[in-house]
Amino acid sequence: MDYIPCPPEIAEIIAENDYEAIIFVDQSGIIRWINKGYTDFIQLTQQDCIGRFVKDIFPQSKLLEVMQSGKPQYGDFWELGGQQLIVHRWPIYRNGELVGCLGKSVFRDQLELAKKFVHRLQKLEKELHGYRNALARESRAKYTTEQIIGRSEKIARLRAKILRIARTTSTVLITGESGTGKELIAHAIHNASDRSHMPFVRVNCTTIPEELLESELFGYEEGAFTGARKGGKLGKFELAQGGTIFLDEIGDISRTMQAKLLRVLQEREIERVGGTHSISVNVRVIAATNRNLEEMIRHQLFREDLYYRLNVVLLQPPPLRERKEDIPLLAEHLLRKICHRLATPEKTLRPEVIGLFQNYDWPGNVRELENMLEQAVNLSDAAVLTPLDFPALLRRISLRNRKEQRPLAEALATAEKDILVNTLLQTGNNKKEAARLLGIHRSVLYRKLARYNLL
Repeated sequence: MDYIPCPPEIAEIIAENDYEAIIFVDQSGIIRWINKGYTDFIQLTQQDCIGRFVKDIFPQSKLLEVMQSGKPQYGDFWELGGQQLIVHRWPIYRNGELVGCLGKSVFRDQLELAKKFVHRLQKLEKELHGYRNALARESRAKYTTEQIIGRSEKIARLRAKILRIARTTSTVLITGESGTGKELIAHAIHNASDRSHMPFVRVNCTTIPEELLESELFGYEEGAFTGARKGGKLGKFELAQGGTIFLDEIGDISRTMQAKLLRVLQEREIERVGGTHSISVNVRVIAATNRNLEEMIRHQLFREDLYYRLNVVLLQPPPLRERKEDIPLLAEHLLRKICHRLATPEKTLRPEVIGLFQNYDWPGNVRELENMLEQAVNLSDAAVLTPLDFPALLRRISLRNRKEQRPLAEALATAEKDILVNTLLQTGNNKKEAARLLGIHRSVLYRKLARYNLL
């Protein structure tokens, strides 16, 4: 199509309006043109201004500065006649040679609209900044190897493996029982790596409905489905760009999602829901599960090819029952943390409590230990926690002991201890009332309690 120049009369109509101030100066700073809207505002005529040096009419003018720098200015606030204007200034070139500078200001009713727009823009920028900060907080790994508490040989080996693994970008699979600290390990790997300054994005695959998991992981384009956000949405893989994505409970995703995740691991590309092109992702993948993936493969519940893509580096944190020597240190650490979180005075544990803890197998591992300690802190006013502050644990150990075959004397001692514990629980640790119910003197009760470390 041929270029059709704007007719002079149309250009004049555009320039001569009551809402904008337009001025043009040549390379010497002489005003060569100014529109009537501008001269009306400053209460002069066009004849008064044209041919005059711009600083004589507008001492604060920045048009000469723009010509000297050669860089345009947009959205600058400039006060004239007691009123603020929004000014744009840009140098004008012809055949590569500077010929002057054009200035354009918005004022009167349009200025108020512009001010509202700028205010709205600033508000949106502030909100965006807040969202970015929130995302940064949410996308930051919280834990390091220092939060892996214990001095046992197994924990020392685990920490050493984490630091070694952190040097690479290989995919990591963490397996083990619930409550062994799989998420803590994922955080620690990221924080010990070169990616520690980049996002750490956690996805719990069991908390996201199956029909939404794909769009959560890979994002979607605008109009991909009913209710899709305008402009689309970034998925977790894109949010983790340059960092680490932690896929918790990976054993619970469907075979369909397994196939899509396999493609991401193979190609290092994702495709948004409703999208038509692939997006490269530079993301380290750490996956975790408490399920037996090899058993699931045998039952065709988990893809074997995905398993081997995930199982590049395998970590298996030991259950608490296999590192009972760590229980004293771990219990004290958890107790301090709980008291701090609940804003309660610090408490300590009687040695008998540690013995009780080490006499239990902790099927729920560290999480179960932490929950039991938190319950005791909530229910006890004492500064020192005793075995009686852990009634649920006493019952579980008592039930376990009943199921075991032991010598008569040991069985009788256990039964006597159980009776004492249950009576004290029944009386709210009122020893006078407990002695009455048992039909023994209080001194006898105290001797028996001392024998079983229940005082």
